[in-house]
Amino acid sequence: MKKTATIILNRNLPAETDLLVESLIRNDNDFTDIFVLEAGSDKNKLSKYCTWHVHSDEVIKFGMRYSRGMNYGLMKLWQDESWEKYDSFFLITNDTKFPNDQVTVKTLQKLLTVNPRIGMVSPCSKKWGELDLIGVNSLKYFWSIHNSAYFFRRETIEHLMNTNNPTYKNFLFDGNNFRGYLADTEIIAKLYANDWAAAITSMVFAEEDESYLSDKSDLIKTESFEENIQLYIEEGLIWIKSKYGFNSKWQMMEYSRLFYDKFFEYFPEEKINKI
Repeated sequence: MKKTATIILNRNLPAETDLLVESLIRNDNDFTDIFVLEAGSDKNKLSKYCTWHVHSDEVIKFGMRYSRGMNYGLMKLWQDESWEKYDSFFLITNDTKFPNDQVTVKTLQKLLTVNPRIGMVSPCSKKWGELDLIGVNSLKYFWSIHNSAYFFRRETIEHLMNTNNPTYKNFLFDGNNFRGYLADTEIIAKLYANDWAAAITSMVFAEEDESYLSDKSDLIKTESFEENIQLYIEEGLIWIKSKYGFNSKWQMMEYSRLFYDKFFEYFPEEKINKI
């Protein structure tokens, strides 16, 4: 089995990012190579594990957010011909926390091997209602997964990625949707439209530490938590109206749900994982 490329997005929180990297090294060092993307971080606030430091005027001012950051990291691996070294990609933000001593990457690798129709899987959170639907040490397929820790099969990304004049705004995710409102639902709709499933598993867990944004927004050089949420929704609604003609998130969710239901018509053997 080939290794996983883990891409971690950071902006001005080196200590927190270093702890995340070191937790993965401690528990999954044999199964992953780790790449840290610094999205406009100050020179004196870089993780000691920094791989790429993007410091254009635009990125210094605004950052990259999840979609643009992960596009950049994936594109760099593809352009540097490191792509073929990996059969999966783990895309996480620096506010992701895993349980102590949890073997995360190896478990997710095995899950993709055993379930060849899964194109992307997300660790569950112990706080999510979805956990009741999934059960213990199991998984289920979903049409929307709001998270910042996605584990992709390489073949799946190859089906979806843009190789015609790729940039960090269009390689996999739509970077025009800057704050990422419903970006998860859009990419999952594309998965099911291309005969791949998106799963949440309770075999491993990951938690988002929201205190990074609520308590450290000044260090990250972004808006306050409350203003971020407001702009996230307002700008996202403008984006889905412009791109899809949808007037609410429910229309976007139903769009993804249609592809989800159609998937099980083509692959009825996968109904065991349907919610």
